Amino acid sequence: MAADADAFRTKFRKMAADPFAFYRGSACLFYADMATLEDRWGDERTSRVWIQGDLHAENFGTYMDGEGRIVFDVNDFDEAYLGHLSWDLRRFAASFALLAWRKALGDDVIGELLGVFLGSYLDQVEAFTRSDEDRSFALTRDNTQGAVHEVVLETTARTRIGLLDRLTVVERYERRFADLPRNRRLDDDERAEVLAALDRWQGTVHPPRRRHDVAYGVKDVVGTGGFGIGSAGLPAYTVLIEGYDQALENDVVLSLKQGNVAAPSRIVGDPEISGYFEHHGHRTAVSQRALQANASQFLGHTEIRGVGFVVQELSPYESDLDWEDLTEPDEIATVMAQLGRATAKLHCVGDADSDHTLVPFQTEEALTELLGGRREEFVADMVAFAHSYARRTQDDHRLFVDAFRAGRIPGISSSGAHPTA
Repeated sequence: MAADADAFRTKFRKMAADPFAFYRGSACLFYADMATLEDRWGDERTSRVWIQGDLHAENFGTYMDGEGRIVFDVNDFDEAYLGHLSWDLRRFAASFALLAWRKALGDDVIGELLGVFLGSYLDQVEAFTRSDEDRSFALTRDNTQGAVHEVVLETTARTRIGLLDRLTVVERYERRFADLPRNRRLDDDERAEVLAALDRWQGTVHPPRRRHDVAYGVKDVVGTGGFGIGSAGLPAYTVLIEGYDQALENDVVLSLKQGNVAAPSRIVGDPEISGYFEHHGHRTAVSQRALQANASQFLGHTEIRGVGFVVQELSPYESDLDWEDLTEPDEIATVMAQLGRATAKLHCVGDADSDHTLVPFQTEEALTELLGGRREEFVADMVAFAHSYARRTQDDHRLFVDAFRAGRIPGISSSGAHPTA
């Protein structure tokens, strides 16, 4: 807030819109509550699983993986860390209850739909105990249905040149970023710092195999603001690099975003975990690589003035699942079943089979052994939590809006600069 009060005021205005928007922007509050919650589903292993950290209903969508497949999956890893497996499930369940309340669905319907999600999740976890396909498993155009299938198909129609046309211009056969309102031109010293950071980034990129080699020559650099509700006040840069050849149509746009403190890390006190990461940019990149299994060839990290940044492609092949037109329980149930499978893959892929040492066991085996014959009890607990925490969030949202309107949030006023006549 001290660094950029205006950015936080904008963030808070977005959070004030409704309880779901407030919930999306307040992961730190959720984890403060998790610190006081007794979790009977967290044993020695299931409390040390790689989690997405902010698993709400709008953090699912498409991306292109390292093999060139359009995949439907979790698509935001800013809060990823190690923690209780149930934290992800609770956070998603409460978020869905809030989203469904906005659609005027009854509590019984919400419970049934969450049962579909959790049942699909547990079925997929069990399936992974019988095979070794968790790292190759993906939701693609060949095994999806309904709205999920549609967003995958729509993403396949996107092109890199379409993204370039929106962000850049070509002058005298050279491509550069357009002078958009959010873009800030850098002075020579800052530009040199970013270029040096990009050199360091190249040494951190190590997917198992590259589909294409990229020239990596930098064509243009601009400063931008943070991305999304959770990134208010964080500096970021956008970089245009030479693509796979000298043709202007396949230049690549990179995002350099300062790594933020992961919300779960505030309540996980294990020094082995915190000491594993060089900085939050490193933590974000390592987490994404662990949870995606087949991440983009551009994913990596770097430092600028001693601060960690995560680096990845600003890809045209990323589309969020749009809940706006999902109104009827039957069509929502189809989506929920697929979200359950995607979440199971997320948890089970970042374990002993991945390229790090923080989770030295099979997540699917750990959860299956913990549950034993208590599957129905587990589902009922998550559903009950979703209802109670959604109501708590609605109360918290009202308190937040009242405090914001009254100017009682330190460092932030509700009005900003006073308008002039």
